[in-house]
Amino acid sequence: MKRIAGLLVALLLLAGAGIVLADNPLTINGAGASFPYPIYSKWFDDYHKKNSNNQINYQSIGSGGGIKQVTEGTVDFGASDGPMNDDQLKAFRDKHGFDILHFPTVLGADVPAYNIPGVSAELTFTPDAIAGIFLGKITKWNDPAIAGANKGVNLPGNDIVVVHRSDGSGTSYIWTDYLSKVSDEWKNKVGKGTSVNWPVGLGGKGNEGVAGLVKQTPNSFGYVELIYAIQNNMPYGKVKNASGNVVKADLASVTAAAAGAAKDMPADFRVSITNAPGKNAYPISSFTWLLIPEKFSDAAKREAIKGFINWMLVDGQNEVEALSYAKLPKEVVAKEKQALAKVQ
Repeated sequence: MKRIAGLLVALLLLAGAGIVLADNPLTINGAGASFPYPIYSKWFDDYHKKNSNNQINYQSIGSGGGIKQVTEGTVDFGASDGPMNDDQLKAFRDKHGFDILHFPTVLGADVPAYNIPGVSAELTFTPDAIAGIFLGKITKWNDPAIAGANKGVNLPGNDIVVVHRSDGSGTSYIWTDYLSKVSDEWKNKVGKGTSVNWPVGLGGKGNEGVAGLVKQTPNSFGYVELIYAIQNNMPYGKVKNASGNVVKADLASVTAAAAGAAKDMPADFRVSITNAPGKNAYPISSFTWLLIPEKFSDAAKREAIKGFINWMLVDGQNEVEALSYAKLPKEVVAKEKQALAKVQ
């Protein structure tokens, strides 16, 4: 009897230990884009509190860093505002034998932010003016290319201080993707990418760094994700779109930019919506993506990540507009749910 009692106690202890182990939270590590960091930070915190004991740690290091770390396997997932290119995906596939998948999370916008002492007006920028400033050809705030679109505004003759990202950045990818579409000179001389050889300007790390530089530098002009301009109370301009209309970045105009892409979204979700058609489309809009390896050796992490993405596609979308991001179109959400089956 004593032996049986002892065996029962041992089994109960083992079962109890199993229960404790099952309840132990996982730590999931991700890194990448600063463009969506405000919503990611909220999502990961809310998901942890409401739905799971699992802890998702995310470092806002820029899209270039996110791509690098997920391809090197130093994080469980990456994040980028610029999709990985064919060469990057092939290199990963050749090395590992499986793919990295792109899952769109939200829509956002790059905005032209400026700090001009004595000017409080909301400025308008044409594609030619933005390209000219970043090429270093337009150097004064009262240049006709800027003044012509802002009649009645007393612009100074001060030198423009251009501010760009210093790190590998999806926000830069969106900005340079746009410039490559509206300026042949930019396309041929500089091109698009998470990192480019900037013709002029000062570099700031992350959206946070560019926002800080623009705020503290008189006569500066830079690009930041919309929520950073709002959170930092920074003036930012309207932009003339492909239809010739002057549009301000907001939820409606970003959603309008995605309308056409949603219906014809490619199976791998890599799509550009900069300079999109449509009279109400904001021209410097973009999806942003989580970069998820197709295969996980740790089944618990795989299921945890898939669980988060499922939650993000439904409940998480209800939180995005409060932080000035736009929701994913329903057609995209439906396709993503199907694509989750590829994660094994």
